Amino acid sequence: MRFTESRLPSTHPSNRRLRADGYGRTTEDSQSADSVCPGSLIVVSNRQPYRHEYAAESPNGGGSGGSDGDDGSGDDDRSSGDASESRSIAVDEPTGGLTAGLDPVLQATEGTWIAWGDGEADFEVTDDRNRVAVPPDDPSYTLRRIDLSEEAVDSYYYGFSNRVLWPLCHGFTDLVENRSNDFDWYRTVNERFAEAVVDNATADSVVWLQDYHFALAPRMIRESASESPTIAQFWHIPWPTAATFQRCPAGGAILEGLLGNDLLGFHVERYVDRFLDCVGRYLPAANVDRSRGTVTYDGETTRVVATPMGIDAKTHDERARSVSETDVTSLLERYDVDPENVVGLGVDRLDYSKGIPERLAAIERFLERNPQWHGEFTFVQTATPSRTDIEAYARHGDLVRSEATRINRRFATNGWKPIVYTEDYLSNDELSALYRRAELMVVSPLVDGMNLVAQEYVAANVDGDGTLVLSEGTGAHELLGSHALTIDPTDVDGFAAQLEAAVSMPRRERQRRMNTLRTRIFDGDLEWWMETQFDWIRRVHRREDRETDGRTSAERSGREPESHANRGSDTGSDPDSRSDSDADRWERRSTV
Repeated sequence: MRFTESRLPSTHPSNRRLRADGYGRTTEDSQSADSVCPGSLIVVSNRQPYRHEYAAESPNGGGSGGSDGDDGSGDDDRSSGDASESRSIAVDEPTGGLTAGLDPVLQATEGTWIAWGDGEADFEVTDDRNRVAVPPDDPSYTLRRIDLSEEAVDSYYYGFSNRVLWPLCHGFTDLVENRSNDFDWYRTVNERFAEAVVDNATADSVVWLQDYHFALAPRMIRESASESPTIAQFWHIPWPTAATFQRCPAGGAILEGLLGNDLLGFHVERYVDRFLDCVGRYLPAANVDRSRGTVTYDGETTRVVATPMGIDAKTHDERARSVSETDVTSLLERYDVDPENVVGLGVDRLDYSKGIPERLAAIERFLERNPQWHGEFTFVQTATPSRTDIEAYARHGDLVRSEATRINRRFATNGWKPIVYTEDYLSNDELSALYRRAELMVVSPLVDGMNLVAQEYVAANVDGDGTLVLSEGTGAHELLGSHALTIDPTDVDGFAAQLEAAVSMPRRERQRRMNTLRTRIFDGDLEWWMETQFDWIRRVHRREDRETDGRTSAERSGREPESHANRGSDTGSDPDSRSDSDADRWERRSTV
């Protein structure tokens, strides 16, 4: 294992270059007051930043701990009365990602965060309006919790959100399950969140919705608010092609809902292109201006932008640097991995979009073609079970486990097996140890909105000589693809060839590539991403930006980002050439 102490000079967080698009920061403390949200901030997300749980009871009556925030459904059968009052309550706090990044912004703006209250003791600590002040130790903003019944969670979250929108947006139309009542519940839950927003919003408010759980809420807020707040949304998953989106139940309502936003964000340009294609094809009354990236509909203009989300690169770097050789040795011993072996790594949720079976097939082909690597190469695949109540996820988990077992039976020897497959919970420190130790990281989703694991590996690769094998189907590929080894996850032979290239690449070439990757990760980190979001929000927040005089806020400010000009349809057809019969079929599909 390589544990060098010197940092690659171009990747130090305090040595960032000014980005060509003008959004970069030259120092860590250069953030100005202008970077803060321009009005009172209201964040809306499915997952909450703080969760209250009853502490686990110890034999002597004490307790500690809490839930780690998995995808489990809410439970309305909360304890009450004397039993609950006698139990201590623990608080789960944000540990990373967007939730942890937004938390200090809410603290600084003294805003409101509206989310599903899924903790067992969440409503034991709220007031009569389901509000609680957070953070617990130094309250500075309000967390407004939405209490959802078990039926609501099953239909809104496990139903329309993850049986329709998730598979559809990832291109798995054969897995779409349009169950009766799911969309009705999705609409009802969106209404409840919208009502909570309206209760808290003023004309000066900025409402920032997160992800695909709230596609209908923006228009509901727009139509219900007596004053007109600024409404923005970031769609964290892919957007499908127009041909695929035609399979969406209530697709017209989804598009109309999203066009209630003043600002709609995606990770990469191709998702912006696809969204504009869908609007142009399926909402004839909408005016799509591709050169400016705007849609005018029902008298309002929505700006559609692409900004790739980053990670807290500095934290991942520091955590990896704190890893000792003893930590790594202990972890390898736990999984019976020879410390002298070249280690490949996969870190994923157990989701059918992540391409794990395709990855295992490529490893099998690599082993077939390279017997010299038998006993010398180990691939560690960590998988986190997710949404297991959905049959497609359960079947996928069974497939992955059976394939890992079959490949090991085929190639394993008494002292070695090629694949270590585990669903164990790994702490952040353990994951950092694996990131730092692995010579190659395989990120091979069939399609992914961004994929932050690829960025985490790069940020944690402090020794500077790892190799990233990256699917062209990820949003991250647009940022990192030029210096990663690109793969088509479905091309088994090509995938195996890139694994061969990764394990045989000269150290100087690995360092050259990783140096560039790390620079990009630190330049485009989570802080940069949030500053960029608020920069866009400030533009649409100004009253004159709501005018429909044909000029966008970016044009007036003289800071137009990358042009949306000359966009083409992903479907290869003219959106305006849709026939009347196509429109009739769309209307039938869109009827709830």
